[in-house]
Amino acid sequence: MSLIKTIKNNFPVLSEPDLLQEMEKYCVYRNVQEGDNLIDIGDEVLFIPLITKGTVKVVREDDNGNELLLYYLNSGETCASILTCCMSKTLSEVKACVLDEVIAIMVPIRIMDDWMRKYATWRNFVMLSYRQRLEQLLTTIDSIAFLKMDERLLQYLQKRSQELQTKTLLGTHQEIADDLHTSREVVSRLLKQLERLGKIKLSRNKIEIISLV
Repeated sequence: MSLIKTIKNNFPVLSEPDLLQEMEKYCVYRNVQEGDNLIDIGDEVLFIPLITKGTVKVVREDDNGNELLLYYLNSGETCASILTCCMSKTLSEVKACVLDEVIAIMVPIRIMDDWMRKYATWRNFVMLSYRQRLEQLLTTIDSIAFLKMDERLLQYLQKRSQELQTKTLLGTHQEIADDLHTSREVVSRLLKQLERLGKIKLSRNKIEIISLV
């Protein structure tokens, strides 16, 4: 599939013909395998990734190496945190971990300023990306501050299912615990409780959602 067609399919807001022609000229595809990092903390930001396939988990780390989940990226999205580093010309402050194989369109940062001036659809796309990530971060802060752990887990499962558009979530109880900043034992107990209520079905490294209403 041509790069322009891929952009139209995954990022329909980027519709200006001249912008599409420049994207075809300057952008490249990048494949990143599961378990690798799209970018790591301290890396120099040379490209902005536009995700066309796969899932990316964006995290920050404290001085002890403990990870803080910021958000997930899926097809049709880009990383606001990487955009911020690009705009401020600083090293990456986040790690973007690939959960399943990612194909991304890589936009060189050297042309970003030019596109911000020339193309309204690119400006709108960048601002929309910032707004969406801010809303996600505010939701995360609210859930930590105001919800009990069982409510946070339910919200987490609902959100992941909606983002991935699937009723089957893959991953370990420990990975969920890391995302929610709690223990594996607490997550396992709450998941079994949801299973007893008939809301989910558990199997090895897999959660099948029946009804979370």
